[in-house]
Amino acid sequence: MIIITGAAGFIGSCLASDFNKKGRSDLILVDDFSKPGKEENWKNLKCIARIDRNDFLKQLDQYSPEAIFHLGARTDTTEFDQRIFDLLNVQYTTSLWNFATQNQIPFIYASSAATYGNGDQGFDDDPSKISTLLPMNPYGQSKHQFDLWAMEQNETPPHWIGLKFFNVFGPNEYHKGRMASVVFHTFNQIRETGEMKLFESHRPEFKNGEQSRDFIYVKDVVDVMHFWHKHGKDSGIYNLGTGAARSFNDLASAVFKAMDLEPKISYKPTPEDIRDTYQYYTQAEMSRTLSAGYSGTFTTLEDAVNDYVKNYLLTGKYF
Repeated sequence: MIIITGAAGFIGSCLASDFNKKGRSDLILVDDFSKPGKEENWKNLKCIARIDRNDFLKQLDQYSPEAIFHLGARTDTTEFDQRIFDLLNVQYTTSLWNFATQNQIPFIYASSAATYGNGDQGFDDDPSKISTLLPMNPYGQSKHQFDLWAMEQNETPPHWIGLKFFNVFGPNEYHKGRMASVVFHTFNQIRETGEMKLFESHRPEFKNGEQSRDFIYVKDVVDVMHFWHKHGKDSGIYNLGTGAARSFNDLASAVFKAMDLEPKISYKPTPEDIRDTYQYYTQAEMSRTLSAGYSGTFTTLEDAVNDYVKNYLLTGKYF
């Protein structure tokens, strides 16, 4: 069996659904399934059991899984209550790590590109550089804290991988509200108003809309996680992006094209509550993953947006 935490969420539900499509239903799904608004992500998933995340740690000894995918976390970058992140992103992950270590179970967990802060130290997942990173918000700090702790451990799971997710977008993210991808918000804003308002640049070296991120389609993320599940060596912390930064102007234009519309883009000030911690550029260094043997290709931004818009957002389907 396979344990997937965060199974009602965006990436976790896509991973679980893909396992189902590959013929596997021996899944233990963990999340807060009582929270409304995510039912479409999990109600049709085939599994052995669905377990509330608060009950799961008490039941761990009942299971002997072949792997644990720990994708459950508090991911809101506008949340500043450190206690929430300590509980959900640090202590919970530590408990699962210790269980995986004691029972020699492979462990794959979600870190984040938010650990790179403003990017001044670059986006290289070289282990010798990770300790120099300076995350800019409590969410990034919580992920960084666990990454550093994991790297210091002498006793570990037999195979463990921390994945620094960059800007993931795709089906099943509809419930994320403000934290949903710019693709999702662009689609909805175009449908409602006929145009898209991107954030202005507040740094002279970037023109409006030319802020750039490493946008990665959730289907590619799932493929890479399958690779690490099967690849039983090279434990450590790895980036998960495409290795190619693209601008928000490019992204918005791709959404207009997928909707068969001419681009109509304007700009508005970046909200003050996130302006000081806003990342203007991210691009994953992916050489270590490729050196470990991953040979898949990453979907281009235009092709990924086209698939997401036409096959999911316009149709109302889920992954």
